[in-house]
Amino acid sequence: MLEQTPQEQSVPEQPVDVVVVGAGPTGLCFARALCGSGLSVALVEQQPRAALAEATFDGREIALTHASRQILEALGIWARLEPAEISPLRDAKVMDGGSPFALTFAATQHDAQDLGWLVPNHLIRRAAWDSVQGQPGLQILDQARVAGIVPGPRRSVVTLEDGRRLAARLVVAADSRFSGTRRMLGIGARMRDFGKSMLVCRMQLEVPHQHTAWEWFGYGRTMALLPLNGGQASAVITLPPRQIEALMAQDDAAFGRSISTFFEHRLGTMQPTARPVAYPLVGVYANAFVGDRCALIGDAAVGMHPVTAHGFNLGLLSQHRLARILAQAAARGDDIAAPAGLAAYARGHRLASRPLYEATNAIAALYTDDRLPARVLRRAGLRLAHGVAPFRQLIAAHLTQRDARV
Repeated sequence: MLEQTPQEQSVPEQPVDVVVVGAGPTGLCFARALCGSGLSVALVEQQPRAALAEATFDGREIALTHASRQILEALGIWARLEPAEISPLRDAKVMDGGSPFALTFAATQHDAQDLGWLVPNHLIRRAAWDSVQGQPGLQILDQARVAGIVPGPRRSVVTLEDGRRLAARLVVAADSRFSGTRRMLGIGARMRDFGKSMLVCRMQLEVPHQHTAWEWFGYGRTMALLPLNGGQASAVITLPPRQIEALMAQDDAAFGRSISTFFEHRLGTMQPTARPVAYPLVGVYANAFVGDRCALIGDAAVGMHPVTAHGFNLGLLSQHRLARILAQAAARGDDIAAPAGLAAYARGHRLASRPLYEATNAIAALYTDDRLPARVLRRAGLRLAHGVAPFRQLIAAHLTQRDARV
């Protein structure tokens, strides 16, 4: 946190109830969730409006649970998605090397037609952006960066790089797992660098996927297959960065052959339909989710390893939980940044996120360890889980849970 200089103190402060830093999908959903609360909101984002309105394809397909769909429907965002781009997820398989024991999850195990849905990340961003256009009480400050934050007993002063100053009752960080805002607020985070990169690529398949997702822990790499409409799928490959770079340097034909070989040609010939994109694999868990007149949501609070595909769902739940607490406080005429309310948010989100975060890291560690003891342990675990129907039903129930619990 920075102290104000005499020059900064001479710049007029614009009063606002909530400053949200980061107009990614979680930040936009949070801003939308505050519509009708009577709270004034300033959304600060580094990118220009044109880039926000026409978010470009980034390779990521988001697996949405029933609870996440319910939240998006309530925000009016789901209806803005093109139906043809919503791919149903009906079954899922977890495989380990050449083991015959595949852990399977089916929607029919929990009386649901679909386990969830896959939607391109950039289309969620566009729909969320569209949903906040013209929203009363919302001010969008694009091409703006936060230079400093000074807390106060009643308001925190957020200074932008261009000199503008916002006096906010609450500052909310929603600016990625590498959040600069989190650091300015004096909140640390535990980061786990897995030393791998994740390559995502849309592929056209020769063999139908039957809308079944795969999580395949091979030796030396981890792979996933996310089924999309039109006989396509998103292939996700986790490898050391140098091997990812070599893959991305291949031409389309060679790249298709490589990916087809990775999947042992079980889906026939696979050909890319879009350029592959790579991301570093880093897990993040903030030391605190709240502070003096501040809170963290989305990846700024918890950045998940993608192996369990719960990152966005968890972020969506975090903004839903915080927005509900703020709206209730505003309706009562209470301080929206009162310690009791923020503590309730932090407690609820920690209970929802900590077990999932630790379990995800444990799974990622075990299933990327190719030493013999780990290989024996994970094969035994997969075989045990394969034979325990209640365990499979519990996972399916989590995916198909329709209540967005707070």
